[in-house]
Amino acid sequence: MSSVVVRALVVLVLIGLAFIVARLARRWQRPIHVTPALDGLNMPPGLVVFTATDCSNCRDALAVAAQTGAPIREVTYELEPAAFERAGVEAVPLTAVVNGEGSVVATFAGIPRSRRLRRALGTAGF
Repeated sequence: MSSVVVRALVVLVLIGLAFIVARLARRWQRPIHVTPALDGLNMPPGLVVFTATDCSNCRDALAVAAQTGAPIREVTYELEPAAFERAGVEAVPLTAVVNGEGSVVATFAGIPRSRRLRRALGTAGF
């Protein structure tokens, strides 16, 4: 093979590797959320899941939450935009674990992992 062909193949392989690394990095990256301020919103103890109607990840987050058996309060942006604003939620899905005193014990950005969600619920007394 000529050196031009070899160089072109090396460049293509490097571009392919860079693409794979970028995809893997994005897969493990989670959106950053602040802890929602639920004071004054009268959220019940259990799980509070902030969603939007056109969000497929929100449906998956609700499915994981439902598997825990804990009480769930869904707050949908299109139905309750004021609650989003008061709580400071800017991205969905966001799952908050609320204890019996109304304090947020843990928050999960994106689709929560079932084991971590159950562990946080245990911390909250569920």
